[in-house]
Amino acid sequence: MSSTSTFDVIIIGGSYAGLSAGMTFGRSLRRVLIIDGGKPCNAQTPHSHNFLTQDGSTPREIATLAKSQVLRYPTVTFLDGEATQIINTGALFQVTTTSGRTFDGRKILLATGIRDRLPSIAGLKESWGISVLHCPYCHGYEVAGRRLGVLANGDTGYELAKLIGHWSKTLTLFTNGASTLSAQQQADIKKWGVPVVEQELTMLDGNDGYIREVVLNDGSRVALDAIFTRAPFEQPAIVQQLGVDFTEMNFIRIDEFGKTSVDGIFAAGDNSSPMRSVSNAVAMGTKAAAFLNRLLIDEDLKAL
Repeated sequence: MSSTSTFDVIIIGGSYAGLSAGMTFGRSLRRVLIIDGGKPCNAQTPHSHNFLTQDGSTPREIATLAKSQVLRYPTVTFLDGEATQIINTGALFQVTTTSGRTFDGRKILLATGIRDRLPSIAGLKESWGISVLHCPYCHGYEVAGRRLGVLANGDTGYELAKLIGHWSKTLTLFTNGASTLSAQQQADIKKWGVPVVEQELTMLDGNDGYIREVVLNDGSRVALDAIFTRAPFEQPAIVQQLGVDFTEMNFIRIDEFGKTSVDGIFAAGDNSSPMRSVSNAVAMGTKAAAFLNRLLIDEDLKAL
């Protein structure tokens, strides 16, 4: 693979959305390059759930199997590395990687995921994806009926407490500081039997990512088996440089088929959807790739 190779599509990110798109392109006889830095956000999650045929597999097992299947298609190339720059040269997009190599692509598909900005609470980072959880549909069944917590405040805390309460009635809402719940929200939460703890959290105490207690700034402790939270996130630098539009929630703004506000650039997966799950990322990658292939067909026919 030379440094001036030209591809129909260059996919930035080789996790579930990127690999799913890669398979669709391979089956569409498209020459495609997948560039991936090997840093998935769910790297330490022990098991993935709610994905047909793979329920309970580790994220690595799913990705490894997917990659092996995608690379059976001879027009698909996988590059270990990171894209550092994307330049629109007019007719093509030029992608530069950390190694200094450059590749040209007619279209770009961003399957970059997002980067979580976790609260600076001791033990939280080590427990992220193990017992500090973001999605009850991915992990709620495994902790159903146990001692659960919600780490959030205001509208997010209210909605998340309402949601997680379906999986367990032994639930505590930690606002990690003065509550910003409205009077009506406080009344509802009280009616649901959910205690609200306003003290700041200083540590999640446990072993090997499994928390056992939440330690508060007054020294008191609350026994817990898992805690759900919605961590803020940021888009990777490669995405921020492209001039694409973002939603109010900081997701890449796309249409139904993954098209961004910049012609020729598409997005799929966690970077453009609040539904953070393997199944959703796979579906988004397939849909965006199918639409892109149709777009390329139309362009090729017009050029005749």
